[in-house]
Amino acid sequence: MSKKKLMALLLTGVMAASTVSVPVFAEDADAAEDTADAAEETEGGSSDTPLVVGQTNFSEKFCGMFAEAVPDQQISDIVGAYLFDNDRAGAVIYNGIEGETTEYNGTEYTYTGLSDITVTQGEDETVYDIKLRDDVKFSDGEPLTADDLIFTLYVYSDTDYDGNATLYSTNIKGMKNYRLNSTAADSITDEDVANVLADMPDEVAEKVKSDLIVPLLTSEYDWAQTSWEDYADAYGVASGDEFFAMLYATEDGYSVDGKDQDTIINEIADQYGTDYVALATAYGDEEYFNEDATTIAQEYLVEQKTAAGEGEEVANIEGIKKLGDYEVEITTDGFSATTIYNLGVIVEPMHYYGDASLYDYDNNQFGFTRGDLSAVRDKANQPLGAGPYKFVKYENKTVYLEANENYYKGAPKIKYLQWRETSDADKIAGVEQGTIDLSDPSGSKSAFDQIKSINSNGELDGDKIMVNATDNLGYGYIGINSNTVKVGDDGSSDASKDLRKAIATVFAVYRDVAIDSYYGDAASVINYPISNTSWAAPQKSDADYKAAYSVDVDGNPLYTDDMSDDEKFAAATQAALGYLEAAGYTVEDGKVTAAPEGAKMSYEIIIGADGSGDHPSFAILTDAKAALESIGFTLEINDVTDSNIMWDALNAGTAEMWAAAWQATIDPDMYQTYHSESVKSNYYHINDATLDQDIIDARSSADQEYRKSVYKQCLDIILDWAVEIPVYQRQNCIIYSPERVNADTFTKDVSTFYYWYKDIENIEMN
Repeated sequence: MSKKKLMALLLTGVMAASTVSVPVFAEDADAAEDTADAAEETEGGSSDTPLVVGQTNFSEKFCGMFAEAVPDQQISDIVGAYLFDNDRAGAVIYNGIEGETTEYNGTEYTYTGLSDITVTQGEDETVYDIKLRDDVKFSDGEPLTADDLIFTLYVYSDTDYDGNATLYSTNIKGMKNYRLNSTAADSITDEDVANVLADMPDEVAEKVKSDLIVPLLTSEYDWAQTSWEDYADAYGVASGDEFFAMLYATEDGYSVDGKDQDTIINEIADQYGTDYVALATAYGDEEYFNEDATTIAQEYLVEQKTAAGEGEEVANIEGIKKLGDYEVEITTDGFSATTIYNLGVIVEPMHYYGDASLYDYDNNQFGFTRGDLSAVRDKANQPLGAGPYKFVKYENKTVYLEANENYYKGAPKIKYLQWRETSDADKIAGVEQGTIDLSDPSGSKSAFDQIKSINSNGELDGDKIMVNATDNLGYGYIGINSNTVKVGDDGSSDASKDLRKAIATVFAVYRDVAIDSYYGDAASVINYPISNTSWAAPQKSDADYKAAYSVDVDGNPLYTDDMSDDEKFAAATQAALGYLEAAGYTVEDGKVTAAPEGAKMSYEIIIGADGSGDHPSFAILTDAKAALESIGFTLEINDVTDSNIMWDALNAGTAEMWAAAWQATIDPDMYQTYHSESVKSNYYHINDATLDQDIIDARSSADQEYRKSVYKQCLDIILDWAVEIPVYQRQNCIIYSPERVNADTFTKDVSTFYYWYKDIENIEMN
């Protein structure tokens, strides 16, 4: 049995164990004591009253280089200072030293930052000249200089970097050569790599085993030891060793008797030989090792070329040059519209995260041992930066921050901050009761009704709570995995697309009712898989704009303006039957009675609705389930209390369908989500050559109108694959107590691209 099959069992509810967030109010006494202690350190005054922010769970990676969870990223944003910023409309501020003034909602705002950036686009290369301010200090008093920026860029470019940033994937001149440490790297072709992986030399085979196969098996072995009891009765296993062998051993009757962990793992690894693809398939994701296997092949080819005298070692990245104490130049091959956003890093202190004795720019030393970022990573839970606040400690589920007196925009008005873990259900009540001063509850209809009931005027803005609502930089969607919901073996076939379109059409017709019921005016239904906040999002006024999944199998419109909701529901259900028949399902008397080879009569969708249906898309699923059942097709809804179960299934490639939300970026680049080579986050397993090329083409131009037209082609391809049903564009909701926070000083015109804490140094307590 593969883990893919096992995970399907796990997700249907056989295993009930899950983790539940613990409300933080039990720590209030300790937090209050710490607050009192802090207040005693100074002589009273409103500036010493801490601002307490309620946020969901931390993962304790507070450094900007390694932060993953949104709460951790917020801490890194406040502790650190970005190389450059953007205005309220999302436009990059290129002249931050003197500042740029732009208009938003009829008001002019001036934005300052760490640098001035000049971009010079040539015929074959693009040059980014970065001039840093010379008056910026980190919170420990050390100056921020070009050396800190150089250090930061080299950390992101190192082969040992494992954070979320993708600077290493940009076309900075010499980046590939540096990462493979040879000037011969650029001569390695995709065909060369494919040939090595098809006919592996011994040293490649050994590295595939040691670097790919054994680590995955070791991880799965550890997982099996903690989970086997949940499946003992169902599969007749009496130990974690037996459970692991059942999942991964390829030999019938393989025995674990009397063998230790290392022996079991290595014997099973030997069963796969060099066939990492077979192991990835057993794991549930056929493309799981692609990126790492490619790197191994490239490294081997570099070694061969070096041995043949074809290349030299590369000590630095050619396109990153220090021009002075406060100036750095970055040169890229050609032009990519995404490069400027990849350069938008928090400038980290080399003397803190790195080792000053290992920094010598002229001799190609950049503050750490190349290929080993362990010393940098070790400080990720205790950040230091040049931002408005300095990190003090994380204790009792609370991050304690103190004003940075050295902040280059001026010391913050509030001396102390506390970022306190708070469940979403307790955020509004927490602000009302004074446990927290500010938070970000989901902007649902019920949440807004709750706020109105708290304020004496019955409005969203009142005496107890003030609300800032902005469109979220992201959107809600329902996803379908083309590898697990398909006909036959080809997820790209017309039959596979028709199967998914049958399901998508039924989901789509119930969106309006469900979203209005859950969000009211706090969200709207969207028809393309892109946030409405993006300049690339299609608009209803566009000539070719149409509602998602609103045609039948022959391309005819399903709905008219005078149809009632019930008539639309019936039309969608009949259209689904037509799609299923086209996909190869047997249809008799208005129902499907048999599935074609490779397809099923029942599919599962995972939704993290706390086991209680509390999710904006849950009503869509329940209505769709009933509609599909009326034509003989089964939709199993798995409402999990621990959303990690869903994300684990997505990362493993085992999920069939799921309901979630994307967090978008300012630039609408689609590479990470939809490109076939983005194997770690392309949860849809969409693999379309035309889409891949369109994504690259859109990256390669600075012409926004051209890029928008190409992205429209991308969106149409994604919808044709029927791997994503766009559902809603919701609003972010920031609430605070005007009794404790001075509303006159709160950040004005908070927007999708300009968070409330962007001006946190100016906010005051009452």
